[in-house]
Amino acid sequence: MQVSVETLSGLERKLVIDIPADTVEQEIAKRLQQVSKTARIDGFRQGKIPMRVIRQRYGKGVRQEVLGEQMQQGFIQAVQQEKLNPAGMPSVEPVVDEEGKDFQFSATFEIYPEVEIKDVEKIEVEKLAAEVKDEDLENMIDILRKQQADFKEVDAASKDGDRVKIDFEGFVDGEAFEGGSAEGHALVLGSNSMIPGFEDQIVGMKAGDEKTIKVTFPEDYNAENLKGKDAEFKIKVHTVEESELPELNEEFFKAFGVEASDEAEFRSEVRKNMERELKQAVQRNTKNQVLDGLIQTNEVDVPAALIDQEIGRLQQQAVQQFGGGQQISPDMLPKELFKDQADRRVKLGLLINAAVEQFELKASEEKVEALIEEMASTYQDPEQVKAFYKNNQEQRAQLEALALEEQVVDTILEKAKVTETDSSYEDVIKAANSAQ
Repeated sequence: MQVSVETLSGLERKLVIDIPADTVEQEIAKRLQQVSKTARIDGFRQGKIPMRVIRQRYGKGVRQEVLGEQMQQGFIQAVQQEKLNPAGMPSVEPVVDEEGKDFQFSATFEIYPEVEIKDVEKIEVEKLAAEVKDEDLENMIDILRKQQADFKEVDAASKDGDRVKIDFEGFVDGEAFEGGSAEGHALVLGSNSMIPGFEDQIVGMKAGDEKTIKVTFPEDYNAENLKGKDAEFKIKVHTVEESELPELNEEFFKAFGVEASDEAEFRSEVRKNMERELKQAVQRNTKNQVLDGLIQTNEVDVPAALIDQEIGRLQQQAVQQFGGGQQISPDMLPKELFKDQADRRVKLGLLINAAVEQFELKASEEKVEALIEEMASTYQDPEQVKAFYKNNQEQRAQLEALALEEQVVDTILEKAKVTETDSSYEDVIKAANSAQ
C-alpha cells in the first residue's frame, strides 16, 4: 500500500492511498467463491453455478463491498503509518477505480493540533477571600422567608416587597412590540425580574391606578431589536398584596429540607450551606480566571469537526433542558447560538489534555474522594451517594476527569501571578455566577 500526504491548510490533511490491484481482486474472488456456495439462480443447481455467472450477477455489488472495506482499513493503516491523529471522520473519494488497475482513493480530514502549554507565569488571577458574616446569614434568612411568604390584598399604595397584579403594554417609537404586553401579570416589586426602572415606577401605585412609565432597554438585552431602545409602558394596577413572612418554626425548616428542632439549629444549618456555597464560589471564580488565562496565553488551532461535534452536543442538551422531547429536533436550533461556547469548550479540552500530558498528571485518588465527599455532603444520605460512585465506574470516571481538570488548575495556580483580595459573601457569589 502506497500513501502520500498533502497539507491543504492549517490542520487539514489529504491522504492519497494506493491499494494493489492484486489485493482487491483476490478479496473479490474470495467473496464470490463464498457467494457461489449459497446463491440461487434459476436454471442452475445450488453450488454448481459457473463462476462467470456468479461474477456477472454479483460481481459489481461484491466489488463495492470490498472497496468500502479496503478504504476503511487502508485509511486506518495510513494514519498509523504516517503518525497522524484525525479529528473527526474523513471525507473519502475514489480516485482510480478500474478493474486491473491499482485502486486509489483520497481521504481528506483534520488532525488534532500539537499543543504546548506556555507562558502560564503570565496568567493573572485575583483570588477573592471572604467569610459568612452574621449580616450575610440574616440576609439569607430574610430571603428564605420571602420565598415562603403569603400575600394578603390591601387597600394601600404599593411598596417594595409587595406583589401587584398588573396589565401592561409596551411601545417603542410609538409602536407596540412582540412580547411587550400582558394581562393580570403578578409582579413582586423589588424582585428585579423586569428591566431596570420598570418596578421602581410602580412603587406608590394603588389598585385602580393607571399611568405610563418610561424605561430604556439594556444594551445587553436578549432581543436584538430592543437593545438600548427607549420604551413606554402603559400600566394598570388591579390589586396590591402585602407579604406576610412566615414564622421560623419546624414547618418552615422542613420546607427547605432541614430537620431542625429550633431556630438556632436551623441557622447553623443555613450557615453551613452558605459556607459550602462560598467555598465553591471562590473555587469556581478562581478556576474560571485560570482557564480564561490559559486560553488567552495559548493560541490553539481548533479543528472545525470538533466544534461541529460540540455544537451538536450543546443543541441536544438545550432540547433536553427545555423538555423538547420528540417535538423539537436539535437541528432546529441555530448553530450560531452555540458556536462561541463550543469553541471555548473545545479549546479548553485541547489545552487541559495537553497540560495533563505536559505536567505528567494523573487523577489523584485523594482528589476524587474529596469530590465524592463534597458531593455526598449535600444529600440526606451521604453514604448512599458514596456507594453509588464506588459501584458505578462510568460515573466515577467522570469524577476522575474533573479531578484531573482541577489538578491542572492547581498546577497553573502555582506558577501564575496570584493576588488575594478581601471581598464579601455577596460579591463572591455574584462574581462566580457571572463568570459561569
